[in-house]
Amino acid sequence: MANLRAGLIGLGMMGRHHGRVLASLPGVDLVAVADPGGDVHGVAGGRPVLESVEQLIEQGIDYCMVAVPTIYHEAVGLALAEAGVHAIIEKPLAQDTPAATKVAEAFEARGLVGAVGHIERYNPALQEARRRLEAGDLGDVYQVSTRRQGPFPARIADVGVVKDLGTHDIDLTAWVTQQTFTAVAARTAYKSGREFEDLVAVTGQLSNGVVTNHLVNWLSPLKERVTIITGTKGAYVADTLTADLTFYANGEVQTTWDDIANFRGVSEGDVVRYAIAKPEPLRVEHEQFRDAVLGKDADIVTMTQGLQTVRVAEACIESARTGQTVTL
Repeated sequence: MANLRAGLIGLGMMGRHHGRVLASLPGVDLVAVADPGGDVHGVAGGRPVLESVEQLIEQGIDYCMVAVPTIYHEAVGLALAEAGVHAIIEKPLAQDTPAATKVAEAFEARGLVGAVGHIERYNPALQEARRRLEAGDLGDVYQVSTRRQGPFPARIADVGVVKDLGTHDIDLTAWVTQQTFTAVAARTAYKSGREFEDLVAVTGQLSNGVVTNHLVNWLSPLKERVTIITGTKGAYVADTLTADLTFYANGEVQTTWDDIANFRGVSEGDVVRYAIAKPEPLRVEHEQFRDAVLGKDADIVTMTQGLQTVRVAEACIESARTGQTVTL
């Protein structure tokens, strides 16, 4: 069977990583790349460097990785759908709900495989947490809390922190719990002098009653990517920077030594950091999308799911603007 012919459009910071993975992905030939600004990171590796999605389509590609700025996702996605080319589009799916709806509907109407690059789903720590939650290892889930903060990225100019970073937490929370958001309340701040927000605090509720909270900013000198899932039997802490998953069991041993109880609490439970395989999330994401295009069983972030994430993100922005809880 011939290899799939793949293209890549967008050769910026994320595009260079997608190019690296696509160039070494079994069963796939990266035949050309495109960016109107040229190949500043040397992604092409001798392949043709084109200027537009139309030129990329002319190369006879089976599917395309879209890593252009968010504001161009709609136009590029619709062009690929019209040409009958499968696509995986970097998150968020598009700049707003109407645009995301158009893209999702275009791929569905043509029977094409469309996916969104919410890479955190493929982080080994969250994959393992999801597996253990499905097995009932944590019991009922009560709360999901995430912290995602770090320095300001000058390269992001077309959306704020909610749609750029916050969409990671919206997607992973819905996915790991297998629930949907039913309400959000948010507050934002504008501290970097730009049009868009650079800090958000969100409280949410999911369809089975799970309470969530998400702290996201571009203002911190430290980089943090943490998800805490609390349930009947204890809590999972997933650090997606190190891909570690740690289980904190509920306390069963009473601490009677007052000096220790003062700083460790009145009871203790076991703490276990799981030994798990740690494949690169970006490679897993591409492997899953390749398999989906080939018609095999695959775990992709569908465009319908990506659309729902955009809707929740916009509900957060609306809540911050009005000061009211938004029901979804």
